[in-house]
Amino acid sequence: MTSPEDPPEDSREETARDHPGVIAPPPIIFAGTTVLALALHWLLPKALPAVLMAEEISHGVGPVLAVLSVILGMASIRRFRKAGTNVPPWQPATTVVETGPYRFTRNPMYLGLAGLYLGIGLIVGSLWFAVLFIPFIIVMQRGVILREEVYLARKFGDAYLDYKSRVRRWL
Repeated sequence: MTSPEDPPEDSREETARDHPGVIAPPPIIFAGTTVLALALHWLLPKALPAVLMAEEISHGVGPVLAVLSVILGMASIRRFRKAGTNVPPWQPATTVVETGPYRFTRNPMYLGLAGLYLGIGLIVGSLWFAVLFIPFIIVMQRGVILREEVYLARKFGDAYLDYKSRVRRWL
């Protein structure tokens, strides 16, 4: 029995479905791929090609890429919070964010995770990071981003479709 304060059953079902249904939280996908790459590097060490192992690249570009990627991710999260929408993709979106990094890419948080992953790979100097980057991006694309795009188009209609037509998915 429901009390007068409880929302109707239909409303609860709609709220329960008000998310994109991603296959896993993106930070878990990132962490899992990173741990797998590190484990493979430890078990079967494979160095990056010599041109990428030059100290200027592996120890210069890697940390810079990692730091810039973290900054991009944090700025993106701040922009979501400022707009009053939820960051976790298993919670409802409340608005389409089009400011800050979202003016240039529809997925700056995921771009930040990809950059951080590549930065770590350069720092470690492991070929396994390069090998697993493609599966990482495919899982993010199919299991997270495409599902979010369908959800946002369904929820926000023309407002999202207009944004999607103006701003690229990645860069």
